[in-house]
Amino acid sequence: MRRLLPETLVGRTVLVLLLGLVVSQLTVVLVFSFNHNELAARFGGLQISERVAQAVQLVNRTSNAQRMDTVMALGDPGFHVGWGADPVVDPGRIGELEESGEATELHSHLQTHLEKREIMVRTMPRHRARQGALDDRQGDQARDLLEGPGPGPGFLSPEGRREFLVAVRLDDDSWLNFVVRMAPPEPFLHVPFLVPLLVGLLVLVGLSVLAVRYASKPLAVMEAAAQRLGRDVYASPVPVSGPREVRAAAAAFNEMQTRLRRFIDDRTQMVAAISHDLRTPITRLKLRAEFIDDDEQRAKVLADLDEMEAMIASTLAFARDDATREMRQPFDLAGMLQELCDEFAAGYDGPDHMHVLAGPLSVKRTFANLLGNAKKYAGSARLTLTRKDEDHVVVVVDDDGPGIPESEFEKVFAPFYRVEGSRNRETGGTGLGLAVARSAMRAHGGDITLANRPEGGLRITVTMPV
Repeated sequence: MRRLLPETLVGRTVLVLLLGLVVSQLTVVLVFSFNHNELAARFGGLQISERVAQAVQLVNRTSNAQRMDTVMALGDPGFHVGWGADPVVDPGRIGELEESGEATELHSHLQTHLEKREIMVRTMPRHRARQGALDDRQGDQARDLLEGPGPGPGFLSPEGRREFLVAVRLDDDSWLNFVVRMAPPEPFLHVPFLVPLLVGLLVLVGLSVLAVRYASKPLAVMEAAAQRLGRDVYASPVPVSGPREVRAAAAAFNEMQTRLRRFIDDRTQMVAAISHDLRTPITRLKLRAEFIDDDEQRAKVLADLDEMEAMIASTLAFARDDATREMRQPFDLAGMLQELCDEFAAGYDGPDHMHVLAGPLSVKRTFANLLGNAKKYAGSARLTLTRKDEDHVVVVVDDDGPGIPESEFEKVFAPFYRVEGSRNRETGGTGLGLAVARSAMRAHGGDITLANRPEGGLRITVTMPV
């Protein structure tokens, strides 16, 4: 069941709303169906009683000479009228058979319209021989009404209990007889009923989708802000708007970002202070090293001090994360890479010009670190610049060195981590080059990945947005 649920919040909310709408619509349909037949029977009984009452009043005012013509003119396929000395309903057998509720209700409606007249109502039996409701004389009278002149035969239907025999005594003690059929209720599950129901359901679903998408829009804004925060802790805060819960979440997110920013600033200031304090004794040591008489030892001491200064500068640059603070501006990436390839004696393959919007200093430092590592460990490097799509470019740096184990691909991006254990100047630097490079690229919305080439050597793939 969990696999059948939509993955998005909008999908799940719409599903819940849709189920609620369907259940509510089914409930309305069921309630309507329970009352539909009863309401239809009452309405049909009222119509029949009004028509019978009008016929009785009209025939009662008509003379005997014209009465038969009037009776014949009143009939139609669902309303047969006859006039005679005897009623079509036997008054002696009214109480012998259980009468239907519809016949009783029809009798009550007729008494309302014809208060002072004798009225008899019976349900037309479906099978006269089996039910014994009509004797031969009454059966003949009913057939005369159904098959005589006027509307014609074919009135009786297999429904049976919706056809009634009605007899009303006139002022001259004659009887006006009727064989009437109450029309069966129209099925409620028909096209004119279902179409508005389905259209209304579709409209409600559409409005629900729009409402849910609008309500969940602040969550998408917060998701984008969280992704920006992962690249740049100094990104603009999330707008505090929307429902109360969303405003509270946005305010908490902004407070978290402020605390992270304060934490990073405090650590950066601490590192900067330590770096500044260390530079003073290093400078003094350099001055004292000048008084060493042994030229070889003096050169080694000065080299160690220079390395210490470089380590401090690299550490400070990494701690400050200058890539996140540098202003983005358009520049020619292809021209910058060609200059770096000339500086590191690396091969270049790509267009002569390709402009991007990025921080030029951090981008230049990134590729200088990558080309410097390739030159240092492999002795040579080749750089390829291509356009991945409309929004991204790809820079590939290949070398012919020994490569590195796949298990080290992610570890080498950790600060101060190096594949080999030594820390001397001949085999490596501070272990911050790749960490600084990936941090700069991710601050721009890109990334750096490593892979060993099948023909030997390491391949560094840099993806960055245009």
